[in-house]
Amino acid sequence: MRLPFLFVLGTVMIDAMGIGLVLPIMPQLIVEVQGGTLASAAIWGGILSTAFATMQFLFGPVLGNLSDAYGRRRVLLVSLFVMALDYVVMAVAGSIWLLLAGRIIGGITAATHSTAAAFMADVSKPQEKAANFGLLGAAFGLGFVLGPLMGGVLGEFGTRAPFWAAAGLSAISFLLGLLVMPESVTDKNRRAFQWKRANPVGALTAIAALPGIQPLLWVYFLYSVSIYVYPAIWSYFTLERFGWSPQMIGLSLGVYGLGMAAVQGGLIRPATRYLGERVTVIWGMGFEIVSFALLAFLTNGIIALMLIPITALGAVVTPALQAMMSRATPDSQQGELQGVLTALHALSMIISPLLMTSVFAEFSRAGAMFYLPGAPFLLALVLMLIGLALFLRPLRHPA
Repeated sequence: MRLPFLFVLGTVMIDAMGIGLVLPIMPQLIVEVQGGTLASAAIWGGILSTAFATMQFLFGPVLGNLSDAYGRRRVLLVSLFVMALDYVVMAVAGSIWLLLAGRIIGGITAATHSTAAAFMADVSKPQEKAANFGLLGAAFGLGFVLGPLMGGVLGEFGTRAPFWAAAGLSAISFLLGLLVMPESVTDKNRRAFQWKRANPVGALTAIAALPGIQPLLWVYFLYSVSIYVYPAIWSYFTLERFGWSPQMIGLSLGVYGLGMAAVQGGLIRPATRYLGERVTVIWGMGFEIVSFALLAFLTNGIIALMLIPITALGAVVTPALQAMMSRATPDSQQGELQGVLTALHALSMIISPLLMTSVFAEFSRAGAMFYLPGAPFLLALVLMLIGLALFLRPLRHPA
């Protein structure tokens, strides 16, 4: 199963790269096709990013349910093929509306994280699920780091170069999958496709009805909203509080992404083996709570950099929670579960930036009643505490 594993991990990495690949060149690209000022380009940039995340929210459950009915292999290969074509369209797009259509399609095809996770659930033994979900998280984290880096380097050759490179990567991954990807859905774990469950609300209702799952879904969502405080306000916070340059901000985000990838790819396996999934979640959320509390009041940038390894330790939470929920979900609903988690993750990507940047603006503006640029970390701390309290309630956890 080594080659199929590498193919699935590569697909997740390409999905993540698609999020950050366009960030370095997007302002220039929008001005190039639309004209206008940098301020108007920023507005369109926000629209394009929101469209991408919204499509992931809407179509994560759709692709998860389709993979339960028609197989993981077919969904992954079709998505990669369409993704390659979409990047070609983005590379030649001459209008803002074509760019918007490209990001909408890109958001749909990048929702295959749910199908990749369902494949991992299909082929993993119960005690291996947390570690293998951790590998998916590591691949996503690595893609999140490589995407902006690749976009910035290739952007020196023109605003379209990153899209051509991404199209090539997607095409190569499609060909590899065509050769090595087996089908993990059989008649034994196949489930008929139903439109009423192939939407976020229907899928969430079906999964939440499973014993012990509903509180864990809330914990997963609260954790996701909290943890997105980093990409949402880190650039603004570190500039306001420490006066960091763009290069320093980029370096710190890259170190954080690599730290998360290392934790989810390496630490999660011994953590769940020796502590168990439940204790791993508790410790991970505890590390995040401590990090939020310290960052909220920090005035020293060097200490903030030293905190990055501690903040990265909290990355064990997601794969451990995924494993607990996966083990409590029937084999025929693994794609549906992962689709719901993809939708919740995408929803947090929509909500958290709006929430955290608003709090930052309120507490860092001139004339603020109480000047505290780190206030968003306090909000994240409160949300994390609520999630931890839900997790510690005396309920029967699936694990």
